[in-house]
Amino acid sequence: QVQLVESGGGLVQAGGSLRLSCAASGRTFSNYVMGWFRQAPGKEREFVAAINWSGTSTSYADFGKGRFTISRDNGKNMVYLQMRSLKPEDTAVYYCAAKGASMQYDYWGQGTQVTVSS
Repeated sequence: QVQLVESGGGLVQAGGSLRLSCAASGRTFSNYVMGWFRQAPGKEREFVAAINWSGTSTSYADFGKGRFTISRDNGKNMVYLQMRSLKPEDTAVYYCAAKGASMQYDYWGQGTQVTVSS
């Protein structure tokens, strides 16, 4: 089992920045690919970004390329999502997730709300 707790969400004006954090506990954190997802009201959950176990490989949804940066600190069992140039359409609940040997995101946090005002 892996427990994930997100933090860092809040209200920000368009063009601003936020850094989301995800604290992991439980099994060996470095064994997992970590991802960020988001879900806006009335919409399906969508992929935002992912990072491999060592932090040497990342992937992003098109809307996040050039604006979002995912990173991890295995020594602290943390994963981060730095978001810049935020837009109102980035408003959503952001979730941290872990993918292990099953190759599926089996573990999820409770989410943190990000609201971007115009």
